[in-house]
Amino acid sequence: MSTVSTSPSALRALTKDAWLLFATRFIRLFAYGSLSVILIFYLVGLGLTESQTGLVLTLTLVGDIVVSLYLTTRADRVGRRRMLITGAILMALAGFAFALTDNLVFLIVAGTIGVISPSGHEVGPFLSIEQASLSHLIPSDFRTEIFAWYTLAGSLATALGAIFAGFVTQVLQQSSMTPVASYRSIVYLYAFLGVALAVSFTRITPGIEIGDTSAGRMASPLDNFFGLGKSRKIVLKLSGLFALDSFAGGFVIQSFAAYWFYLRFGAEPKTLGGIFFWANVFAGISALLASRLASRIGLVRTMVVTHLPSNLLLIAVPLMPTLPLAILVLLLRFSISQMDVPTRQSYTMAVVEARERSAAGGFTGVARTTGAAVSPLLAGLLFARPSLINTPFYIAGTLKVIYDLLLYFSFRKLRPPEES
Repeated sequence: MSTVSTSPSALRALTKDAWLLFATRFIRLFAYGSLSVILIFYLVGLGLTESQTGLVLTLTLVGDIVVSLYLTTRADRVGRRRMLITGAILMALAGFAFALTDNLVFLIVAGTIGVISPSGHEVGPFLSIEQASLSHLIPSDFRTEIFAWYTLAGSLATALGAIFAGFVTQVLQQSSMTPVASYRSIVYLYAFLGVALAVSFTRITPGIEIGDTSAGRMASPLDNFFGLGKSRKIVLKLSGLFALDSFAGGFVIQSFAAYWFYLRFGAEPKTLGGIFFWANVFAGISALLASRLASRIGLVRTMVVTHLPSNLLLIAVPLMPTLPLAILVLLLRFSISQMDVPTRQSYTMAVVEARERSAAGGFTGVARTTGAAVSPLLAGLLFARPSLINTPFYIAGTLKVIYDLLLYFSFRKLRPPEES
């Protein structure tokens, strides 16, 4: 078993390119976090109904599936940096399109072709390619811990983005700006951060590339298309489970969770920004604890034993009678809910072939996005009925418990090399 500890010492192993990947994650997640707090309010303010908003978000995620699958399965062969820059450009274009139109069809087209995050979490090709690049740049003994710090950087960025968006929109509205106009300013910020992200990716060196991939070339056109060979069975099995987890999580994405606090307790954007600031801070800190726990009990067990209680807390959120109690339970949930993230990511990178890491990360990431694509539409229908606004929490928590049990019994015997 690895003896990895959660100290900053592992950060000394980071190269200049690795630090740049941390910076690009921070920029991206700040943009995602800021957009997620106001996106539902913005779309409803443009005149869309809750059901239409759910449709836009679902088709946005469907578009992310296609974009991610295409870019990530080619990244190891065509070039990781090239695919990252392409994704950033699509993110910027989608942001500008959302800011400049209120037409439902145009919004759907922009969201489908571009990269928009309604959840505050990763979408697009970035996460998979960055993690494959980090795994290429750092020693395997440091992988889980580096991924934990990488997760923390993203969580803090999401948290800062959420509180920033809530504070700025509140101030702008108090200075006589209309709510929709204040939300649009955040959408513009999202677009400009996409431009900054593209520029940052151009500064990364070819050191993140896998190198010559002619050896061990894929045996069939299908393998060549998806970028998977020996790792295909493992990746497909993991993808099915991750899709179930994300389908469940899609019922309570950050945008809808924020909207639920508004409908149930009348929470304003400034309050919502504070709630999700602390939620993401706690989630990020928990990632560091996950790497220490994984070094003791293993990656798979860490994923399961931390995720199960968080799902029970998710079910408990709508049962709370007051806003403070609901916030408390939500924060307790976030303090352990993301401990499976760096361990899940590290496990995936460990059990697949090195030259298939971008493709494996992309394929499992696409599975997660696919799972999450349908549920916002269903959640939108539930939110359209006041008597059913609590139901998404119950559905999400129950399905996530099922996922945890299936994951444990399917992969408890398949250990990564560093645990052998």
